[in-house]
Amino acid sequence: MKITAGLRILVFTAVIVCSPACAPEDQTEFPPELSFQLNLKTAGNPSETIELTPQEYWERFLLTGGKALPVEISVRITEQAETLKILSVSILALEDVNLNLKGVLRVEGTAYEEAFFYLPGFWYRKNLRSPDGAPSMRSGRAWNVREDRLSVPMAGVYNNQTGRGVTVVRTDSIAKDALMPYKKGEIILHERTDVGSAGFDADGEEVMLTFGYPYSETPKTYIRKLTPDLATMAFQHMEAGEERVLNWEIRYSEPGNYSDFIRETWNYSYDLFSPEEVEEQRSDDEIKHVLTQFFVQSYTDAYELKGFSGVHLDIGACEKRGILETGFVGRVLLNAFNALEYGYETGDVVMSNMANQIFESYQNYGFTKGGFIREVVDFPGNYETDVYSIRRQSEGLYAILHYLNLEKTRKGEHPGMTDRARILLDNLVSLQENNIFPRKFNEQKQVIDSAGGSTSTAIIPLLMGWKYFDDPKYLESAKNAAVYVENEIINKGDYFSSTLDANCEDKEASIYASSAMYYLGLVSEGEERAHYFRLAEKAAYFALSWYYLYDVPFAPGQLLGDLDFKTRGWGNVSVENNHVDVYIFDFAEVLKRLSEISGNERLREMAGVIRSSMREQLLPVEGRMCGIGKVGYYPEVVQHTNWDYGQYGKGYYNDIFAPGWVVASLWELLSEGRLHDFFIQ
Repeated sequence: MKITAGLRILVFTAVIVCSPACAPEDQTEFPPELSFQLNLKTAGNPSETIELTPQEYWERFLLTGGKALPVEISVRITEQAETLKILSVSILALEDVNLNLKGVLRVEGTAYEEAFFYLPGFWYRKNLRSPDGAPSMRSGRAWNVREDRLSVPMAGVYNNQTGRGVTVVRTDSIAKDALMPYKKGEIILHERTDVGSAGFDADGEEVMLTFGYPYSETPKTYIRKLTPDLATMAFQHMEAGEERVLNWEIRYSEPGNYSDFIRETWNYSYDLFSPEEVEEQRSDDEIKHVLTQFFVQSYTDAYELKGFSGVHLDIGACEKRGILETGFVGRVLLNAFNALEYGYETGDVVMSNMANQIFESYQNYGFTKGGFIREVVDFPGNYETDVYSIRRQSEGLYAILHYLNLEKTRKGEHPGMTDRARILLDNLVSLQENNIFPRKFNEQKQVIDSAGGSTSTAIIPLLMGWKYFDDPKYLESAKNAAVYVENEIINKGDYFSSTLDANCEDKEASIYASSAMYYLGLVSEGEERAHYFRLAEKAAYFALSWYYLYDVPFAPGQLLGDLDFKTRGWGNVSVENNHVDVYIFDFAEVLKRLSEISGNERLREMAGVIRSSMREQLLPVEGRMCGIGKVGYYPEVVQHTNWDYGQYGKGYYNDIFAPGWVVASLWELLSEGRLHDFFIQ
């Protein structure tokens, strides 16, 4: 079907009138660094790519292709100051058509080697910390991805020599998505999607930012952990007379360094999207009561070590597996402390008895001969790891010191566990070399992975050890670690290697760095205190860049869409693992306290968005089980984009999950002030 000439004029006039109003003199010249290409496809045939040429037409530019096109595309360009260009692109279908429109912005004066790229929650610098199989410069110089893979639908580049940055951000409401008939290759979508693409490219040494509608993913579609697949290009089917208006903003800045580029860009993005808190129904106490059902139902006492079975579970069965993990991902000891504190506060003897039995079992059987915590023990599988990590040891120590401190306030004495905590602290200090803690090691303290990206995970438990035992060597060790974190991680904007199941750029490295620096500031004075707080805020921006500022759309029939799930406030995980989760622990509180110190209201507001969004959206309760088999088992692998961790894909969870750490994270979110009070009591 084709549109008639008369209808064509009427509809195009309507597009002009309905576009953002602007006086004729506000129309700028068409930027020479900007170009567009149109991709057209008919079923059963390879797509055709047409380079488009701008021609001035009234208050817009028509994009022509040197031959008659089945669409009429016009662009309006306006400027706000010298740093911002606003693009409004109108697409009118003159006949039934399947199309994909791509925009390219050449970044003049930025050579490829000088470029640090930024796709929020997905790509930092050149992604060179990531292994083979994950997206990085080693596997391609040009990457384009779906917008819903990004915490902000944006592509950016920072020139590491000139200190200049450029970003392109989509400003439309991204409210609808369509089911994909398959996950790769050229795909015609007959239902509407609002999801476009963002990325970067290189023509020789010249850098380009890319954007488009609908989405495309090149050179590979990253479908699963360390599993790239064929490129994808989606074609939106439009019927004759149908129109779309698409909007982007191009922003230029001179931040001075990559960290400042991330900070300025996040502030700009936050103001642009202005995420609001998600409506809540339950109080913190009510949510904790629901989460206690995880403790009750997962408690296992069939082995020498007792604990909560919270890893490698089927989402439907939520069975007891007899696998206990001290730190991430099971967080057995932190959950034991949570249950103990709750039991004491509410008089719930079941909770406190379970928790005390767990700590007693770990005091008696939970440490190696060398004084390290037994990190991962699979009793049914007769397996136990003999490779230890600074992160799990630190997380276990964190929980033990909380436990000892709580018991001390109640006149409880645990000399056995106290001795074990002291030995573990001394072990950690002995592992430190040149201010760095190795990522992994064995019981003989031989380094297996020397990467220092997890160093920040040891700082808070060292500070707790200093406070509890009044031993200055633990404070000295924490401050020495902070020197490395400041110089090699925060100042370089290079956050990596803190996730145990992924060795790459990740959210948790920046969260740990920010929290560590905040609590170092809390126990310091004067300029040293102010210095640590500034570092904490600097790192916080990298952490915030992983958290969504908008709601990803889901197609009708996808579980998360049917549950009306809002992604704003949830964080993407890492370069390796592209799903969202509720990893937050004490970070929301750190944001609020940093806001009080610096007067930065955005930090406080975003903490509120995160808190409201994570607390109960996917909390399984009677009558609204959210696709999970048991009450209180909050889901973990929440798949919000074209990705699956092994099963089901966008709009669903993976079939295997680890609710242990999830419950621990939410519980700490709901226990504001707990760690703060440890240091100021």
